[in-house]
Amino acid sequence: MLHGWTASHREWQPFLEQLTPHHRVFRWDARGHGGHRLSQDTVPTVQRMARDMRNLIEHFLLDDLVVVGHSMGALTLWQYIEQYGCRNLHKVTFIDQSPKLLTDDEWLNGIYGNFDRERSTAFLKHLEDDFAESVLRLGAMGLNDRARQKYHENSPGLAKARQWLRDQDPAPLIACWESLAEADYRKTLDRIDVPALLVYGGASNYYRSETAHYVKDSIAGAILRIYEDTDHSPHQWERDRFVRDLREFIDSP
Repeated sequence: MLHGWTASHREWQPFLEQLTPHHRVFRWDARGHGGHRLSQDTVPTVQRMARDMRNLIEHFLLDDLVVVGHSMGALTLWQYIEQYGCRNLHKVTFIDQSPKLLTDDEWLNGIYGNFDRERSTAFLKHLEDDFAESVLRLGAMGLNDRARQKYHENSPGLAKARQWLRDQDPAPLIACWESLAEADYRKTLDRIDVPALLVYGGASNYYRSETAHYVKDSIAGAILRIYEDTDHSPHQWERDRFVRDLREFIDSP
């Protein structure tokens, strides 16, 4: 289970009680995440994280894996498939992500539908000036009105997230974001030759419904589930449904 940018293995804690009686679950803190200081100079790019995933698979001698990736975790899994194919993968699940974050005149299925290179450059500058607030604003000032309202109200959940972000070392996370923003996995999608489940938020902070349908149409036989009125973390808003959908997907022939 691969968490999102700035998050940690704790993202998957709510699902363990229902999953661990049936499955062996691996949850990592991606390089540079989870409050862990880097022990070496290797930058946590998406390419490096895909290699880390390969190292984990080889270390534990894993095969026939079901891999679930949310947000950055989905990008990491796409990068893994680009580098290594679907070797060792049995089934894959992608949660609310676009294969290309930055938009241009010919690609509107990235962040907000209008997050081009100029906006990305400005966002990187904001991250360097005030990392925590910039991350929060990225989620709040997008397509989800409820997220914008909670930001302006400074809800307790938002205050907790702000403190978590302030406790992180921003430098590796900013370097990680740069690699995510440069990635383009549109051609990788048609290389996926194992069953794929897609879970998208019907009120995602970042992506319109067109993005979900683009990914579905690009992966042969992919199953799409849109959780209406949920944001960029649909699995957190409808936890029981997500576990039910995931277990049904895993157990299906």
